[in-house]
Amino acid sequence: MVLDPTKFADWEIAQDAESRMKTIRQLGSELGLEDDELLPYGKFMGKVDDRAVLKRLASRPNGRYVDVTAITPTPLGEGKSTTTIGLVQGLARRGKRASAAIRQPSGGPTMGVKGSAAGGGLAQCIPLTQYSLGFTGDINAVMNAHNLAMVALTSRMQHERNYDDETLLKLSGQKRLNIDPASVSMGWVLDYCCQALRHIVIGMGGRSDGFMMQSHFDIAVSSEVMAILAIARDLRDLRERMGRIIVARDRAGAPVTTADLQVDGAMTAWMVEAAKPNLIQTIEGQPVFVHAGPFANIALGQSSVSADLVGLKLSEYHVTESGFGADIGYEKFWNLKCHYSGLIPDAAVVVATVRALKSHGGAPVPRPGRPLPEEYGKENVGFVEAGCCNLLHHIRTVKKSGAHPVVCINAFVGDTRAELAKIRELCEAEGARVAVSHHWERGGEGAQELADAVMDACREPASFKPLYSWDTPFAERIDMVAREVYGADGVDYSPEAADKLAAFQKREDASSLGLCMVKTHLSLSDDPDRKGEPHGWRLRIRDVLLYGGAGFVVPVAGTINLMPGTGSNPAFRRIDVDVETGRVKGIF
Repeated sequence: MVLDPTKFADWEIAQDAESRMKTIRQLGSELGLEDDELLPYGKFMGKVDDRAVLKRLASRPNGRYVDVTAITPTPLGEGKSTTTIGLVQGLARRGKRASAAIRQPSGGPTMGVKGSAAGGGLAQCIPLTQYSLGFTGDINAVMNAHNLAMVALTSRMQHERNYDDETLLKLSGQKRLNIDPASVSMGWVLDYCCQALRHIVIGMGGRSDGFMMQSHFDIAVSSEVMAILAIARDLRDLRERMGRIIVARDRAGAPVTTADLQVDGAMTAWMVEAAKPNLIQTIEGQPVFVHAGPFANIALGQSSVSADLVGLKLSEYHVTESGFGADIGYEKFWNLKCHYSGLIPDAAVVVATVRALKSHGGAPVPRPGRPLPEEYGKENVGFVEAGCCNLLHHIRTVKKSGAHPVVCINAFVGDTRAELAKIRELCEAEGARVAVSHHWERGGEGAQELADAVMDACREPASFKPLYSWDTPFAERIDMVAREVYGADGVDYSPEAADKLAAFQKREDASSLGLCMVKTHLSLSDDPDRKGEPHGWRLRIRDVLLYGGAGFVVPVAGTINLMPGTGSNPAFRRIDVDVETGRVKGIF
């Protein structure tokens, strides 16, 4: 018997389910893995040798491929991970062999306000504590690989300052790189939300204490190393990309890479085990691959290509997750991830909640750590109807890609029939399949309507196509995303951003570089306070970055920090340990 999610916290439900979960060996066997393809991390977690699986099953047809995205969320999130897990459980209830691929939670949100991204209620993955606190060490490997590049860079700058050319060559075996201190683009990473580290000065002290300069920390999952982990098809691909990461420029303006610093091999050494997808399970025993990180507003925000390739070979239905709304996460899935993987989705689930639609329709925006405004506790079909403009916009985005949209109304206990009926009416008029799903409250049993809608969508051939060709100039690509996906009237650039974009366009490899947009997740526009479906605005690009290893040009719109902050009522205040049992409590 499972616990009632209306009476018990997520961590209590997870710990109760963990007493009945399958061993990793049993889970792997049921999934179809051979013994040497599964690498256990303890009794209930493991890694998968994706190269061995893909080689063995090269001739097996792929299963159905489903992406889970969402409408523009409130700061509380609308349950994409919960829906991903619930859908897999619902498909299993329909007798289908199904798997999920989700992103590993960052320590920042886990200890902040958003939680661990393990799902919720009766649609969770387990074991919750290990998944939320370090897991198999992938994010730690990303941090170490990234920060090793900064160690190499800063020590190199110190030695080039301290020694003449002849002495430097004798001591290091390298010629002077002549790094321009004002051009250092890379910073350090930490897997917490810490606004105090956004702007720092390093190297203070004497000549033996490093090179003094301004620097910064970003959150670990925004690292280019994490983006490489998400898109690399194999270890060879990862190794090659690691050497192309640009850390700075020399005084002539030429890029200085990790290969120039001769640190790329050691960085890759940190990533060998992290390159393998992780495997855990839902609370109902279905397989869940966990690989790569979140934050699609400032990073790629996708579960990895390798996890999806393996899942599609082993499952009839493989459900993958993209970050935030379809304007951000699905757009990157559509035009970046699918380009690298060569995969085509059969359907895309757009998660919506009555709560978020009320917010887009005029109700006060809910704030983390504060009670919900009273407008969310009573029926208001008017707010819901007005807010559906945002949902309909995201449906149209999915339809532009050629995938079949399925709207999942992630039902909350207080939602009313009239509110749900209005959403269904408007979405079906837009040509989308609609399912009301009660997976949070009832697990797989409550997700069978959603499973049926997804299976029905997958029966219809998709006409998936990218929004643009990669031969298209960057400025035209940005304009297409701004107009066709965000609904902007055009794009404006700061002088610095315009100069950088023009320089990147002159690169010989310009047509092999993807476009990874950085924008707030709280609005279709670049202003987080503009809800619904904004009109009469232009996208403001204030900077453009180049991720040489991942192969991205990264336009940065509006004001957004690569290092989020911690608020006044963080989750870590409620996380503790039972010293008698050693069990962690309070993670959600």
